[in-house]
Amino acid sequence: MEITVCRAADVALLDQYMGSPGATSFHARRFARQEAGECTYLVAWLDGRPVGHTEMRWIGCAAPEVAPECPEIGGLAVWPEELRSRGIGTELIRAAERLAGQRGLTAVGIGVGPDNPRAADLYARLGYRPVVHYLDRYSYEEYDGTTRECVDACTFLVKDLP
Repeated sequence: MEITVCRAADVALLDQYMGSPGATSFHARRFARQEAGECTYLVAWLDGRPVGHTEMRWIGCAAPEVAPECPEIGGLAVWPEELRSRGIGTELIRAAERLAGQRGLTAVGIGVGPDNPRAADLYARLGYRPVVHYLDRYSYEEYDGTTRECVDACTFLVKDLP
């Protein structure tokens, strides 16, 4: 497995192998944020195809009740499902933590929903501790052109970096 920073050419492959709901590409939006300097979008590759991704958001969590000065690891996913629990998510998180350390940052955060105990267990094993409950809000465009607004209850977890 290899982890790289997303390139423009990777977006189409991410859409092909790890699609987004609706008409808009989550991957294209994350890549645009990377181009704007707001994040670094990391992609895990196995046998030449993307199998995971995460976004190291340098601008912090988008939720107003969470400390914006704490950068956030977001959008972590491994696909297809049968590749989960093989260390891909762990390596993506570690790569994001290394990037934060290279910038001299002393802590990073990650959000998790109550409906994702598997992820919560992973984050706890990696040293993340709960700090605050918040509502994660995001939107995307449906195929018919309507915008879908989503709100997920989450817990923001923080890890101090060495």
